[in-house]
Amino acid sequence: MSSEYDVTAVGNAIVDVLAPASEAFIVAEGLPKGGMTLIDQHRALNLYGKMVARAEKTSEDLTQESGGSAGNTIAGVASFGGKAAYIGKVAHDELGEVFSRDLKKSGVHFDVPFLHDDPTHTGRCLINVTEDGQRTMATFLGAAALVQPEDVDPQLIRASQITYLEGYLFDTPSGRAAFAKACEIARSAGRKTAMTLSDSFVVDRWRTDLLAFIDQHIDLVFANESELLSLFQTEDFDKAARYLKSKADLAFVTRSERGSVALKADLSHDIPVYPVAEVVDTTGAGDQYAAGVMYGLTQGLHLETCGRLGALAAAEVISHYGPRPQVSYAELAKQNGLI
Repeated sequence: MSSEYDVTAVGNAIVDVLAPASEAFIVAEGLPKGGMTLIDQHRALNLYGKMVARAEKTSEDLTQESGGSAGNTIAGVASFGGKAAYIGKVAHDELGEVFSRDLKKSGVHFDVPFLHDDPTHTGRCLINVTEDGQRTMATFLGAAALVQPEDVDPQLIRASQITYLEGYLFDTPSGRAAFAKACEIARSAGRKTAMTLSDSFVVDRWRTDLLAFIDQHIDLVFANESELLSLFQTEDFDKAARYLKSKADLAFVTRSERGSVALKADLSHDIPVYPVAEVVDTTGAGDQYAAGVMYGLTQGLHLETCGRLGALAAAEVISHYGPRPQVSYAELAKQNGLI
């Protein structure tokens, strides 16, 4: 069946705001150094204003880049040369414009209407980086958490080979309803559905619901080892892998430096990592792994090759700061003889 898009992703639309910070600033703001804190809108706007003011006063760089797990993945799909689209919610404000501009610049189709007639601002992860390289994060979900079923365009889903869902959005009732709608449309059109578990804490909160959702709606599951073990409440990787194969038609599980594994029925392919000179920032590794795998699947490549594309993308993204590719994945894959 022909398709206009290879992958359409549904997720939390977040903008990462990064700035250098002093130890004193972290202490004064009451932020746990090196950790991640969820904050409300008032706190987010106040902290964002201080970061901007500090950057202007000291002439230091303040970087604003589109993020969000599924947003990172779909940018990776586009970098491979895939036809990509995204469904997520931003407000009609400065950071909403940043998110929309960045996605479109990377070649991703994104036309979900801005959030209007609502005081909620665009979601943001405010990242203060101290001299020792520690990243202290304060996250405000904002408009990102307001994805509704009506944001899911049936025509877009029907036109996509794979609809990919970000597990973080499973936390919200409206997000879960949007997921169900997208999956029902995809299945009725003979398309595939995929989901990333996103985080062990998501799995711990929604284990029973997630298992039921996967059973009913999902063809392809992405997880890391800790998420997989949490999902089935075991420390035995092989046992958890067997359980996952009984729930999904296909799965890819990443295992850090031990590589990853592709799971399908009675088949299992171990996929090695690509070596990197230096691991600079692991943010986005799982996101880009999923991008490589799904690009390969939509091109009809062998499962092991799909996994190697994922491993290659993950290796590239951990070699620099930021969760999105800094080189063309298409060129990188060609250089490594994968496409």
